[in-house]
Amino acid sequence: MNMRVLVIDDDTTFNTVLSRALTRRGYEVNGATDAANALAVAQATPPAAVVLDLNLGSNSGLQLIRPLLDIAPDCRIVVLTGYASITTAVEAIKLGATQYFAKPIEVDAIVAVFDTPEEFEEPAETDVPSDPLSVGRLEWEHIQRVLHEHEGNISATARALKMHRRTLQRKLAKRPLKS
Repeated sequence: MNMRVLVIDDDTTFNTVLSRALTRRGYEVNGATDAANALAVAQATPPAAVVLDLNLGSNSGLQLIRPLLDIAPDCRIVVLTGYASITTAVEAIKLGATQYFAKPIEVDAIVAVFDTPEEFEEPAETDVPSDPLSVGRLEWEHIQRVLHEHEGNISATARALKMHRRTLQRKLAKRPLKS
């Protein structure tokens, strides 16, 4: 039997392309574009692996990690995002994700996570980088952490940061700074 993979991404084009690529590599793939549908599909056919987009419309994909692991405890979850941050990466791994990648990503990198036995996975890196993050990057990380604490609510995040909502929206519309 082929490994069952659930692709959860609200971008229907990306969802379809990734699902086809995984199917061509021999996986049995189901797709979902929102949280409710994803949980229903996982309940009906528990996946061995999940590719989960961090941003599902106005919701955070992080909120699906625990429920998916409750349905399929041995499931390997790969979180993908177009706006990677250290804060969300750490949170995803703490919640039980196996790997966290920034888009764009090669399908082979995702497949490698599915095919690597857990006993051969490398432990997480613990080295502290010698060059500190830039002030801009630190600001981005802090905003992402506070946004996550307020479950994606822009207005509540702006109030917590003592910042005008439109200013926060402009900052969030920009790509994260490198370092």
